[in-house]
Amino acid sequence: MVLFNTRYMDAALTKLRVQGFTVRDEDVARLSPLIHAHVNMLGRYSFALPDLPGGLRPLGESADAHPDRGIGG
Repeated sequence: MVLFNTRYMDAALTKLRVQGFTVRDEDVARLSPLIHAHVNMLGRYSFALPDLPGGLRPLGESADAHPDRGIGG
């Protein structure tokens, strides 16, 4: 889960920067991939990467919107 969180946090920060948002280093330093409130601890998970550019699903989509992708419950 830490690797998953790290990859998506990096993608989100990159997207914000590309869109012209200011991303301060001191704010990024406070982020942690150890967050887990969004993880369904009783769910089933597949760590197969989707066949998408970069292996990531588009940012901003709910895991519940794509249960067939193995993310979520």
